Amino acid sequence: MFTGIVAATGSLISAELHDGEGRCRFATGKLPLANVGLGDSIAVNGACLTVVELHDDGFSADLSRETLERTTLGDLQPGAAVNLENALALGDALGGHLVTGHVDGVATVTVMQPDGDSLRVSVEVPATLGCYIAPKGSVCMDGVSLTVNGVAGNVFDVMIVPHTQAETIIAGYAAGTRVNIEVDIIARYLERLNTYQA
Repeated sequence: MFTGIVAATGSLISAELHDGEGRCRFATGKLPLANVGLGDSIAVNGACLTVVELHDDGFSADLSRETLERTTLGDLQPGAAVNLENALALGDALGGHLVTGHVDGVATVTVMQPDGDSLRVSVEVPATLGCYIAPKGSVCMDGVSLTVNGVAGNVFDVMIVPHTQAETIIAGYAAGTRVNIEVDIIARYLERLNTYQA
């Protein structure tokens, strides 16, 4: 479990992908790894990955076919910047919202527009995810917990304040950038409860 408050940005060092799966190695920058062990979870651009190797400068994780099909991680090239967050521990502050690290799908940035010192970002999600996005609700984009400003169909807007621009990879987005989206966990379960038939 995570909070969507990015602790550091890192980068992809290498990716060995074949037959729809593989292993990636990440440099973790200032992300604290002192209490991280093999089998622990780290969110990379919002996707929960399991640590299979620890290195002086980061860690390696295996990426399954499901992860590569549902996220943008397979698109990353060596050197690409990534958002990182360690797993939430009991007693930690919940600064964002509850995030599982289970990415629901890939969305596309449509507009990046300055709005004072902030950035107004418009994002188009797949039609199947549009029903989960609500004004003033929460959404996780590439591992960043954000408040939804407004929604029109399957397009939503968020405001990126200067701190978030400085501490995440979002300032480097442009129209057409593909991003990982995790909808609010409550909306996901409510939809299932409303549609489930035994």
